[in-house]
Amino acid sequence: MTSTDSIERSRAAFTAVRSEVAKAVVGQDAVVSGLVVALLADGHVLLEGVPGVAKTLLVRSLAAALSLDTKRLQFTPDLMPGDVTGSLIFDSRSAAFEFRPGPVFTNLLLADEINRTPPKTQASLLEAMEERQVSVDGIARPLPEPFMVIATQNPVEYEGTYPLPEAQLDRFLVKLNVPLPGRDDERGMLQRHADGFDPRDLAGAGLSAVAGPADLVAGRAGARSVTIAPEVLSYIVDICRATRSSPSVSLGASPRGATALLRTSRAWAWLSGRDFVTPDDVKALAHPTLRHRLVLRPEAELEGASTDAVLEGVLATVPVPR
Repeated sequence: MTSTDSIERSRAAFTAVRSEVAKAVVGQDAVVSGLVVALLADGHVLLEGVPGVAKTLLVRSLAAALSLDTKRLQFTPDLMPGDVTGSLIFDSRSAAFEFRPGPVFTNLLLADEINRTPPKTQASLLEAMEERQVSVDGIARPLPEPFMVIATQNPVEYEGTYPLPEAQLDRFLVKLNVPLPGRDDERGMLQRHADGFDPRDLAGAGLSAVAGPADLVAGRAGARSVTIAPEVLSYIVDICRATRSSPSVSLGASPRGATALLRTSRAWAWLSGRDFVTPDDVKALAHPTLRHRLVLRPEAELEGASTDAVLEGVLATVPVPR
């Protein structure tokens, strides 16, 4: 099979992944697409939504459709860094310390309610997310490939939470808002449960692996090969620079944000069947890629401004290349 054939097969496989996840999760097509884009762009995802909108089910379904190893870690106030990364345990038989890997040693780590754990424990993920390794007792231990963190947080409960610092937010490639379903979608979900759907039994729901590691390797190679015209590259730069000069923003998108927007735009273009990036690709991915990288001025927040509204204004003012 030629590399072109494998890339085309991979594109078909990831299209099937989106359909497969829809067997378990109703009405979250945009979120599923965002997860697939992040996976193809080799980045991490922050999911934000109220309880009960299937954030955990989304991640489990994605892992099942891709045949990836996944682990779920509930972040709580008493969670320690060693509970995430692993630690040295004394083995009385060998009279030596042995490393016992933590749940971070997996392909897809679901960090549930990440903002409920103190900053010290949150920071234990920084090296894993950026370097794809964990250092314990001065020894760097590589994580499995692929490796992806999907963290969730609840936007409405602030008591007993520790907001993620900007440095850690910037490590997430995209932030996806998980909305409440529409009436028809919610009714369809209830109908599935009335017909016997069990969210703990994905195989029983007919969900199976439709893609594998080889498809992911080919898909990432395909996304990296997507061309981008100089004018579109400048468009990305102008958008990010415009966020920094917005009167509502105290901290705009960093250069890392610009490279992230390039990566997600390429992945979306490839997933859409094109080998080039259009300005529409950039606009479609600007909100999920940049919304968590902006810090609003206090007076703008008091006036009810939101990062999405600021980005909407930026996109309306930055000239679109023809």
